[in-house]
Amino acid sequence: MNWTRRDLFRAGAAVALGAPAVLASCSKVPQAGEGGTLQRIKDAGAIKIGIAGEVPYGYTQNGTVTGEAPEVAKAVFKAMGIDRVEATQVEFGQLIPALNANQYDMVAAGMAILPDRCRNAQFSAVDYVTPTALLVPTGNPQRVNNFGDVKARGVTLAVLSGTVEEAVARDLGIPAGNIQPYRGQPEMFQALRDQRAYCGALTDISLRRMLADNPGAPMEVTKGFVPVVDGKEQIQAGGFVFRKGDDELVEKFNTELKRLQDNGSWLEIVTPFGFTADNQVPDDVTTDKLCEAV
Repeated sequence: MNWTRRDLFRAGAAVALGAPAVLASCSKVPQAGEGGTLQRIKDAGAIKIGIAGEVPYGYTQNGTVTGEAPEVAKAVFKAMGIDRVEATQVEFGQLIPALNANQYDMVAAGMAILPDRCRNAQFSAVDYVTPTALLVPTGNPQRVNNFGDVKARGVTLAVLSGTVEEAVARDLGIPAGNIQPYRGQPEMFQALRDQRAYCGALTDISLRRMLADNPGAPMEVTKGFVPVVDGKEQIQAGGFVFRKGDDELVEKFNTELKRLQDNGSWLEIVTPFGFTADNQVPDDVTTDKLCEAV
């Protein structure tokens, strides 16, 4: 299984949920007609989405697209009368450019809602929140539970290159020599297993899944925490991504997503992927606030 946090494998795959994978197509999504994107996908009875191959957010397993985001999207679109969700896999960094190039109509990849991304695309209502956590040796002998402890103890921290965790670690003054960036989750995990770094920082969801996929590894996940930089909480919250201007589609999607969240269906859908009630969205965490620096 190839799964990384940001720099993902390059081979794309266009697949339909519940169907065998087929080779990715170079064809673009047709331009919206007079009825707009929502009407077009309703007429087609299908929507094309972009994923990045990242466990547990959106990936291909045994020829079928699955993961938290595609499965939630499938339920939302079913409620909208759209039965088929087809996915194209691209590198994480190409998800928004490919969306804006009309290769698909939505990104379903557990993408964090950040001001820079809000400048280039339109996010749905918040899908989930996830705290940061650390992967440490069993028993955590250095008693490292957050970035402040990493800095105070002078231990080495493994991160994924280009992630929020790497940026926060630097912003909080952890010496550059104590931060080890890795390309992907397998490389980071191996560094921790080989004790080249004392701990690794990532979302608690990703770290729990990492341990589940490596049973018997002598490591544990710390309790989740929300880093604070310059007095501002660095909340990690994910959402679905649409092109700017597709307001009607986003509004309808948000209505059905909120319905799933309120009636308990959302939690049932995401639990198999390691999400818990702790990942449900608090009332004060909104897309507008997360994009407010735009």
